[in-house]
Amino acid sequence: MATKNTENSTQMNETAEDGAMPSLLVGYVRRSNAGGAIKVSINTNAFGDCETYTTSDGQVYVPLVISLSALRKVIDGERAVTTVSQLIFE
Repeated sequence: MATKNTENSTQMNETAEDGAMPSLLVGYVRRSNAGGAIKVSINTNAFGDCETYTTSDGQVYVPLVISLSALRKVIDGERAVTTVSQLIFE
């Protein structure tokens, strides 16, 4: 069973008219220059603002999301970068 720990964040992405779930921008994903790997860059200040959960064995995790379609575009070279975010459940 997981318990959730939350912290208030001032770095929330605004989603007014589009109806999308609000999220916290945490970092970026891009393809390596050689093209054989995906590079993930996480902003340490934003990471510290993320909600966490603790598993039954005491390990603490930060749940993050990357859009599959946006990631596919990065992998295919159609896009240079996409975001790593945490969904904000209000």
